[in-house]
Amino acid sequence: MPYRFLDIAGTPGVKAAQAENGSRDFWEGFRGNRDFTSLTEAERRFIAERDSFYMATTSESGWPYVQHRGGPRGFLRVLDEKTLGFADFRGNRQYISTGNLATNDRSALILMDYPGRRRLKIYARLEAKSLAAEPDLAARLEMPGYGGVVERAFLLHLEAFDWNCPQHITPRFTEAELAEVLEPVRKRMEALERENGMLRAELAAKATTP
Repeated sequence: MPYRFLDIAGTPGVKAAQAENGSRDFWEGFRGNRDFTSLTEAERRFIAERDSFYMATTSESGWPYVQHRGGPRGFLRVLDEKTLGFADFRGNRQYISTGNLATNDRSALILMDYPGRRRLKIYARLEAKSLAAEPDLAARLEMPGYGGVVERAFLLHLEAFDWNCPQHITPRFTEAELAEVLEPVRKRMEALERENGMLRAELAAKATTP
């Protein structure tokens, strides 16, 4: 089966670099067991757990721009097997990604799972949507309770994706992830403190007993 991700990424320059570095023969004949153009349940679960990702666009001058996108866990939504969407929260109002989209709708995303040492790479066509004109889309992308100001919606029309190997990914943990892991330790500490308090009270009572 064709390897769609490398069909996009494998430009003549990339192929030349592979040949120079001894990997061209492997990638030339590589075929996967899936085409990586439709999201499965595995990708859906992974994406639903993310609270941020990195998105690249390219300007008219050819300069790439990589932007960090963050929000509540799951703010990047899988709308169907070939479409992602997210609410565009107001930031510093430079509008570089939005401006780049006006002349080039190609985008690339990297989604990181630092504790699990996994990353998902995505090629997609980016489309801006007015939420005021698309109430159904707005309902699917809303994040109740989150204080960010939403200016528009972005849809990502999937071209291809791939999973990276875990090499060189340093495990990192969010405050919420650490709190979950350390919850048993916290409870044990509280129990020990209560036990310690009771023992101190008993010793104090014995010391005052004639």
